[in-house]
Amino acid sequence: MASAAEQLAANLNFGAIAKADELKKRIWFTLGALVVFRLGTYIPIPGIDPDQFARNFQSQAGGVLGLFNMFSGGAVERMAIFALNIMPYISASIIIQLLTSVIPTLESLKKEGESGRKVINQYTRYLTVLLALVQSWGIAFGLQGSSAATDPGPFFILSTVITLTGGTLFLMWIGEQITSRGIGNGSSLIIFAGIVAQLPTSIIGALELSRTGALSSAVILGVGVAAIALVYFIVFMERAQRRLLINYPKRQVGNKMYEGQTSFLPLKLNTAGVIPPIFASSLLLLPATIASFSANQGGTGVLATITTYLGHGRPLYMLLYAALIIFFAFFYTAVVFNPQETADNLKKHGGFIPGIRPGERTASFIDKVLTRITLIGALYLTFVCLVPEILASYASAAIGFGGTSLLIVVSVTMDTVAQIHGHLMAHQYEGLVKKAKLRGATRRR
Repeated sequence: MASAAEQLAANLNFGAIAKADELKKRIWFTLGALVVFRLGTYIPIPGIDPDQFARNFQSQAGGVLGLFNMFSGGAVERMAIFALNIMPYISASIIIQLLTSVIPTLESLKKEGESGRKVINQYTRYLTVLLALVQSWGIAFGLQGSSAATDPGPFFILSTVITLTGGTLFLMWIGEQITSRGIGNGSSLIIFAGIVAQLPTSIIGALELSRTGALSSAVILGVGVAAIALVYFIVFMERAQRRLLINYPKRQVGNKMYEGQTSFLPLKLNTAGVIPPIFASSLLLLPATIASFSANQGGTGVLATITTYLGHGRPLYMLLYAALIIFFAFFYTAVVFNPQETADNLKKHGGFIPGIRPGERTASFIDKVLTRITLIGALYLTFVCLVPEILASYASAAIGFGGTSLLIVVSVTMDTVAQIHGHLMAHQYEGLVKKAKLRGATRRR
């Protein structure tokens, strides 16, 4: 029997896509929306000198601003209208997801199905507006105190807050439109487009370092081979699952007796996804960001020392990075997956794991298995994120890719390809149904 990867390769071709009109419309809509996003990253906010801000940005590119700049496709460096990108919406979604497991009202809404999901989505939008307002207000005050603002004052602060918040809400709307009318998850694709847009600049920078002799050709080749190997490794691990066998006993419905069925409960090796590396990077880059702002204002001291020890490639940085990734992997998995709820659902529908009693024993068994595979997933995330840091430390230069960016690009690509495959399969089934109807009509004649 062909594997899922072989089925994807067999069905995903340009000829099949060309015949699927609905799929073509969705792909063109997605590409058009991403083009609009890229154009917005080059439109600066009013009342700012882009060149002066770019010069100021270079002194703080090693902090959180550099991470956000990567996700936004360079919009932060240019202080464009999409500088906040869609990160407030992502943060709001994560916060609401965490609160769902704590607040009973939100938990009950989650169990109500489609209607409850709509209410939770509306709460997420409200929180996105609040977060965007707070972040844009902070950025406006920071810009006003710098030399980048051409006409500082209350009007500049108000226009900056409105522009940045409006840009975030517009991107949130584009992301929802891509999800409903395009291909893939809209929010993920916007971040994906921002990261991929920075890739040519990173490649050109690496080649320039090779030309000037700062990096040898062997190092550049080794980095390229390592990147390809990491991509293959990420694909393998992201598809990895631990399947628990579930049996359903015989049941009688009316006068009919239905045989027992067998199913599987798939547990992903990496349940937390890319959240742990993003959280860990943000926390570790905060001291560098605060220290850079303090240095600009004439302040020095403890923060400068901490920043020195927490520099990229330093042993303390990599140790804390690994510890935070492992912590957030377990924490986020515990939030998004509830073994007790899964065990109760299995018991409600008559399902059981062979050799395990339904109820508490099943919940304990699922929790035990989940803990073990989460440890493997956390170690995998740590390895993928530390390899670029080790390469950067060895080469004594900035490598143009990071583990977090690779994880996002590969995960979003796999999800989008899977959705394209699903649309192609639906198109093929529609064709088979139409042929069957035509044959039936011909036979009746």
